[in-house]
Amino acid sequence: MGAAAHIHSAEDARRLARRRLPWMVFDYIDGAAGNETGAARNRAALDALTLEPRVLRDVSQRSMTVDLFGASADRPFGIAPMGMCNLSAPGADLMLARLAAKYRVPHGVSTVASTPMEKIIDVAEGHAWFQLYYSGDGQGTFKLVERAKAAGYGTLVLTVDVPEVGRRPRELRHGFKMPFTIGPRQFVDFALHPRWSLAQLAAGKPQMANFEMDGYDFDRTESRARADWDTLARLRDMWRGKLVVKGVLHTEDAVALKAAGVDAVQVSSHGSRQLQSAPAPISMLPLIREAVGPDFPLFYDSGLRSGEDVLKALNAGADFTFFGRSLQFAIAAAGAEGLGALWDVLSAELSSAMAQTGLTRL
Repeated sequence: MGAAAHIHSAEDARRLARRRLPWMVFDYIDGAAGNETGAARNRAALDALTLEPRVLRDVSQRSMTVDLFGASADRPFGIAPMGMCNLSAPGADLMLARLAAKYRVPHGVSTVASTPMEKIIDVAEGHAWFQLYYSGDGQGTFKLVERAKAAGYGTLVLTVDVPEVGRRPRELRHGFKMPFTIGPRQFVDFALHPRWSLAQLAAGKPQMANFEMDGYDFDRTESRARADWDTLARLRDMWRGKLVVKGVLHTEDAVALKAAGVDAVQVSSHGSRQLQSAPAPISMLPLIREAVGPDFPLFYDSGLRSGEDVLKALNAGADFTFFGRSLQFAIAAAGAEGLGALWDVLSAELSSAMAQTGLTRL
């Protein structure tokens, strides 16, 4: 029996991944800012939300399909942009892309993806959104925008909650850097996880593939603090597709973004990886929904671990949601089979929750 058969929840995927990944890689994926009270706060807030069971309703036929920017998505959840996914297993980016194509959901392609953006959108059959960081003076950033446009991306996701990379002690203790710097500590870590190390050795060291461009090197720690409302206006002028702004936790910011002409706001704390004292995003979601009105597209990520969590976020005001690290853990646990197994689990959890609460549609 393969490891995928043992995945019955997101926590199962995390537990299996923890056994297989080097400590440095697991902590990079799993870690949060500071002493991680922000992550705990968001989890507690999600756990405190309840779903109201309803009875004697015919829920024998249920649909999880939702409208997303005028197209039909087979699930109300997609794939959040995550950097260096191929650290979880070689080829992880394309596993996620194939999943996005199969279920017609967006695959968020990170600025710091391990696979070129052109390859990912091709494998995803167009179901890919490009996530953008504004770094340094913006010269390289706008080159990436033009490249995404040329590659056929129709949606751009500007992440605005990383003016500086958050302090994540678990990363710092391991000396995690991209590209890798291999010292004695890392060598021992990799040697004690030979299955992962041999697979990575055979596939070649993961790179930040979108920066293999002439005249543009990317420093993960470079300040992103220069981005401002003028930056957004310039981006809006040059990008005629859909523009999503991700990383919003304040009602005034959400209202201002709507007024600035963005097409959607994504409520997110970056998986609690930036500011541990930030409010729980799920607690801010209904306030932001009230502020922007009922019809403005509002997305949600951060801390989702189950199909019931998805339904809670939808009830709190989200139109669509995104899973992040849990998908990487499933890949680390059992490759594409593990990813498919967890996706089926999340889908079954949501379908069951819909039945229990009397819903046939979302």
